[in-house]
Amino acid sequence: MLIGAHVREDDPLVTAADRGADIVQMFLADPQGWKKPPTHPQAEQLRTGPLAVVVHSPYVINVASLNNRIRIPSRKLVIQHAEAAAEVGAIGLVVHGGHVTQGEDAAKGFENWRKFVERQMDDGGFAVPVFIENTAGGDNAMARRFDALARLWDAVGEFGMGFCLDTCHAFAAGEDLVDVVDRAKSITGRIDLVHLNNSRDEFGSARDRHANIADGTIEPEQLAAVCAAAGAPVVVETPAEGQSDDIAFLRERLGS
Repeated sequence: MLIGAHVREDDPLVTAADRGADIVQMFLADPQGWKKPPTHPQAEQLRTGPLAVVVHSPYVINVASLNNRIRIPSRKLVIQHAEAAAEVGAIGLVVHGGHVTQGEDAAKGFENWRKFVERQMDDGGFAVPVFIENTAGGDNAMARRFDALARLWDAVGEFGMGFCLDTCHAFAAGEDLVDVVDRAKSITGRIDLVHLNNSRDEFGSARDRHANIADGTIEPEQLAAVCAAAGAPVVVETPAEGQSDDIAFLRERLGS
């Protein structure tokens, strides 16, 4: 099982070595910006080296949006980031499920996801697999609660989209972690990546605030159990100063 961390994008190789990571997740551009990602200076080393890589797309992306000024550039940015992710040899591109705004019909958000994915598949597909990630808050989110996630997968599941399970997000959304893997797989048929994060806030808080494994409101053994059940690569997105300990804890518990 690959275990690693979200790292600085400027020198992921050094950071991975410092953390003892088998896999790194990184941004390839400003996570709050709309610019096309540049070629990474270590692209060849990452692509040809032994370190596994996953890329996280910018937070501004919202494929579900009914606003053309958000949805259309979001589609473009996902495609561009998938192409840039292929350049660094990434196993996938993580994209948040997005949302519609209050008073809008959620069905149109799911439909927007389907239109985007269907058109891209007709045009040759994505340069790397796209992993849709569950999110923590928002009553109008496409992938916060698992009933909404099921509607999203009804729209895009036939196209082979991947799924990234974030433990903090699920906990904050009010989804019980005891059987979260089984329930997620019953909907998506797969878990391609786990974002293994503790939560600074209580169950059902809808607040996305990550904590190191030993420092949050989720029992550490429960987090380890989620990883074991998922059987997928694990990335911690926890505070940097504790990431080495987080990775060591998981290796001990999972025998990796």
